Amino acid sequence: MTESKKIYFYPAWLRIWHGINALGIIILIITGISLQSIESSFMGFNSTISLHNIAGALVTFSYFVFFIGNLVTTNGSFYRVKPTGFIKRPIKQAYYYIWGMFHRMKAPYPLSEKRKFNPLQKYSYIIVMYIFVPLVIVSGIALLYPEIIIENIYHYSGIFVTAIFHSALGFFISIFLIVHLYIASIGKSPIENFKSIITGWHHV
Repeated sequence: MTESKKIYFYPAWLRIWHGINALGIIILIITGISLQSIESSFMGFNSTISLHNIAGALVTFSYFVFFIGNLVTTNGSFYRVKPTGFIKRPIKQAYYYIWGMFHRMKAPYPLSEKRKFNPLQKYSYIIVMYIFVPLVIVSGIALLYPEIIIENIYHYSGIFVTAIFHSALGFFISIFLIVHLYIASIGKSPIENFKSIITGWHHV
């Protein structure tokens, strides 16, 4: 029987950031959906806007913690992409998710001290955390201060285009959250990875 090994993947600052960011994102999704219709706003339109803006400020602050934390700690090394096997590696991991893990195949990229994410996780985290989240923050700030938005974009209201763009980004982040929770349930047990983000230790 293979002995279980524990790796300290999640230092205290990262666990605190993850909790704050998760809370803020969930509130943004719920209030954002509610704001799509004045009638469906569960706590009043103005109150929902205020809560959405507060959650947006919380996520903005937590993002700077994440960004700076990855610059000054070793956690940033897990997000570096190697050109070798740039396409082949995620395809191999996708095959494992779709077919291999249901047929007891060995994971192609097991976690280790040097690898916290498999290729698909790494690429999706980079896209979400370094592209989608910054864009949703910037577009959210623009909607909070509409005077900075270009008045017309190809004969359409600049505010309208920005709002659509902001909502689309929110939708993709929502999909990512659902997939993220599903992937997190894959492991030694459905709750093992959730325990890891609380204790900091991950069982390999």
